[in-house]
Amino acid sequence: MDLAKFRECCLSKPRATEGTPFGPDVLVFKVSGKIFALASLDEVPARANLKCDPDLALELRDRYEQVTPGYHMNKKHWNTVEIESGIPDVELRKMIDHSYELVVTSLPKSKLVRNKGGSASPKTMLIKAAKPRKNSNALRRMERAGAERHGRVSPRR
Repeated sequence: MDLAKFRECCLSKPRATEGTPFGPDVLVFKVSGKIFALASLDEVPARANLKCDPDLALELRDRYEQVTPGYHMNKKHWNTVEIESGIPDVELRKMIDHSYELVVTSLPKSKLVRNKGGSASPKTMLIKAAKPRKNSNALRRMERAGAERHGRVSPRR
C-alpha cells in the first residue's frame, strides 16, 4: 500500500478528518477530534502510526518486522508501521480499521449516535455533536404560563 492509498483508506471512515497540526510533513487523521492515525510525508519507506490494543500490538510486532513500537507515541498503545514494505494491503486495512474503532469506542456516549438500524457496532456508529436536552418540566411550566396569559386555562391556585 502506498501513502495515497493509506490516506484514502483513512478518509473513507465515517467523519474522519485530515490535518497537519504538527507541521506540513505529518498528516494526522482524526475522528471527533481524536487521532487514530498519523503518517509522515517525508520518510522512506513511508511510515504511519496506528493506535492498537496492547496485546494485539505485541502480536503484530512479533509477526511483522515492519511493525515497531510507536515512534514519539505511547509504545503500549501505538505501533509504527512501514506501509510500503511488504505487509499485505488487507492486513494494513485491518490495522487502520482497528485503530479507528478503538478511538470511536473510547468517545463519550454524547458523541455517539446509532444508525437507523440500531446497531451498537463501532463500525456503524456515526459521530456528531450531542443535541442539548430540553428540560421537559420547564417546558410544561412555560406552556401553561403562556396558556394562562391567553385565557385558555384558568390560573393555578
